[in-house]
Amino acid sequence: MTILTDAIRELQRTVCDLHAELTRYNLVTWTSGNVSGRVPGEDLFVIKPSGVSYDDLTAESIVVCDLDGKLVAGDLSPSSDTDAHAYVYRHRADVGGVVHTHSTYATAWAARDEPIPCVLTAMADEFGGEIPVGPFALIGDDSIGRGIVETLAGHRSPAVIMKNHGVFSIGKDARAAVKAAVMCEDVARTVHIARQLGEPKPIPADDIDRLYDRYQNAYGQ
Repeated sequence: MTILTDAIRELQRTVCDLHAELTRYNLVTWTSGNVSGRVPGEDLFVIKPSGVSYDDLTAESIVVCDLDGKLVAGDLSPSSDTDAHAYVYRHRADVGGVVHTHSTYATAWAARDEPIPCVLTAMADEFGGEIPVGPFALIGDDSIGRGIVETLAGHRSPAVIMKNHGVFSIGKDARAAVKAAVMCEDVARTVHIARQLGEPKPIPADDIDRLYDRYQNAYGQ
């Protein structure tokens, strides 16, 4: 079994705490959904254990897996989505965090097999265009992970809504992936409401590019 270094323990605490953001923003129900984070400099990641209540999560209960999804430290079984997370980490060296949710509005778009069009400046800022739909895939192997990687390869979006399933988001670290999941649900809700009132107006591609560049490279401290 892998020895828990200070870096791993710190990441376990961070990932444990970030699960509270999923409940805070109503992105999950019961024990669904999960956050994972890559261990810096190691072929390892930490992830929520399967079927454990958010109220019962502790840093010590967050398990450690290798990039094949094999448990290497921890007493509990890893999330049922572990293979999907592992596939993303194996094929996207730039990804340091992965999040999965079944948030209501974004998952409604997934049920319709329809991408969320870029009709809001907040979408241009965070996603650089539409939020794409990934293929239908069953849980149990790395099919979901393969769909995530293949779909996002042609997009700037850090989030994908997997057909008939839910949201997967990625980021440079686990916090960035959580932010993308929160933003995905927020814009999914707004665009859904807009469609009840009429047809939302798309933002021109050149303006999307300018908005994305400003937000990614100039916004904030």
